[in-house]
Amino acid sequence: MKTEQIDKLNQELAGKSAEEILSAVIREFGSALCFSTSLGAEDQVITAMLADIDKTVRVFTLDTGRMFPESYELLHRTVNRYGMDFKVYFPDAAQVETMVNSKGINLFYESVENRKACCHIRKIEPLQRALKGYDAWITGLRRQQSVTRNDMKIVEWDAINQLIKINPLIEWTETEVWDYIKQKNVPYNSLHDKGFPSIGCQPCTRAIEPGEDVRAGRWWWELPESKECGLHAKK
Repeated sequence: MKTEQIDKLNQELAGKSAEEILSAVIREFGSALCFSTSLGAEDQVITAMLADIDKTVRVFTLDTGRMFPESYELLHRTVNRYGMDFKVYFPDAAQVETMVNSKGINLFYESVENRKACCHIRKIEPLQRALKGYDAWITGLRRQQSVTRNDMKIVEWDAINQLIKINPLIEWTETEVWDYIKQKNVPYNSLHDKGFPSIGCQPCTRAIEPGEDVRAGRWWWELPESKECGLHAKK
C-alpha cells in the first residue's frame, strides 16, 4: 500500500514546484504530516513556504545541546517572524551523561563509531520521539548536497522511522535556495555569511575553503561516504 502511494505521489508531483509539492502532501496527509527543520538554508525556505500555505503544519527542531549560539538566535528570529508553533526536542539527559562520562566530552573525534553513537543519542533518538504518531515528514534534503543523497526522490519510504519522507527541494540547486531567501527576505543563520554552508553541532562543523564541497565542513575528519548522522540513513 505504501509503495503504491509513494509511486503515485512521485508521478503526480514530478515537475511540480516546491510550493505545489507542499500543498499536495498537506492535502494527502493532513494532521499526520510534520516538518523537521535543522534551521539550515533549505529548511528556512520550506518554513517560509509553509507559513504562506498552512501555518498549522507541525514543525519541530532538535536541540542536541552542542549547537552554535547563532543557531539559537535564528530559531528565536524565525519563530517571531512566522508565528508558527515550533516544538523543540532534546536528547535524554541520562543517556548523554552516561556517554560523556564513559567516552569523554568530545568522543566523536576518536572514531566514526563514537561519532555515530553521539549522533544517535543527540539526534536520532529525539527524532524518533518527534516523529511518533505521524505518517509522513518533510525534509529540506537536496541531491546536490552530498554523494549520499544522489538517489533520493521527492517522495520515498523511510525504513528506519517507518513513515513516508517528502523532499520538496530535492531538485533545487544552491543558487535557487539563496535566490529564494533573498527574494523573500527569509531569515537565515549568520554563519552562512562566514563560510558555513552546512551547519550542525558546533564541534563537528567548520567553515569551508573556496572550491570545497558544501558538506566538507561537516565531520571533516571523515570520508565523504560516511558523512551522515543517521537522520537520513536508508537502513
